[in-house]
Amino acid sequence: MSIRLSLAITSGGFAVPATGKIAVFLPRAEHDLSDLPRDQVLVVQPMRPDHDGFVERGYDCVAALEPGTEVSAAVVFLPRSKALARHLVAQAVAASSGPVLIDGAKTDGIDSLYKAARRIAEPSAAISKAHGKAFWVAADGQVFADWLAEDFSEVDGFVTAPGVFSADGIDPASRLLADSLPAKLGRNLVDFGSGWGYLSAQLLQRDTVIENLHLVEADHNAVSCAKRNVTDPRAQFYWEDARGWKPSHLLDGVIMNPPFHTGRKAEPSLGQAFIATAARVLTPSGSLWMVANRHLPYETTLSELFVQVSEIAGDNRFKVLHAFRPKRSRR
Repeated sequence: MSIRLSLAITSGGFAVPATGKIAVFLPRAEHDLSDLPRDQVLVVQPMRPDHDGFVERGYDCVAALEPGTEVSAAVVFLPRSKALARHLVAQAVAASSGPVLIDGAKTDGIDSLYKAARRIAEPSAAISKAHGKAFWVAADGQVFADWLAEDFSEVDGFVTAPGVFSADGIDPASRLLADSLPAKLGRNLVDFGSGWGYLSAQLLQRDTVIENLHLVEADHNAVSCAKRNVTDPRAQFYWEDARGWKPSHLLDGVIMNPPFHTGRKAEPSLGQAFIATAARVLTPSGSLWMVANRHLPYETTLSELFVQVSEIAGDNRFKVLHAFRPKRSRR
């Protein structure tokens, strides 16, 4: 839903320009943009499933706003990341010659962002509806210039970016998985949900024969980081949703730390879908190695799709699972 956007437009408070592009940052699949003229909307969405969904609905979409792009107005749907939220607001205001509307749920930090905006600018009164707020600011790029973040930053020797998974450092579950993997994994591998490339970077440092390593990641910003962190020529990068990814030939191994939530809501079905894809892309003697939070119920799905399943490492927070020989190996 986007009821706050609709109220802002129908009330006349947020003036939709008659001409020019309207950049809409990070709309999700559930957002209805029909109150905006479709031919003027430019969706800015780095997450591949949502990006492709808006493309299918007929919208002009990009993964990121190119530097120097000018628009007539903008809408920012807040992400959970505070750093990314402020960066997008600053980017939108700098690019727009007209008003910029910011819309977010309370759980996404809209209240604190509104207070911060009031300290440095003169935003509109907020529209409070459906457990969130929407407000708009006038175009003045310099006012929010301090909110702009660097496109990339270095953490623990790796490049990350605002809003990507584990932007502040190496994810402990991924570290546990990397430390628990056997010496030999096969010649042709894939890292599902590869993020900014930590697991893949560790794999390619091993003194084993790896011919190809595919990095499949739905977040375009994370893929951009991974290309800086993993420079080995054996690495191949894909900005795609792992759930629908198809290799040119079956693979020997899948390594993954799958996502398990959408926003704040736990969604074990995401990891289960990753497991199903792993079974589909592996050779008959292929293996899946994955790490997961201990409470997530993946063993049933693994047992349905693989001949052998075992826990090979873990602690009180995480478990590392190995599944061998997919029962369904056809693509």
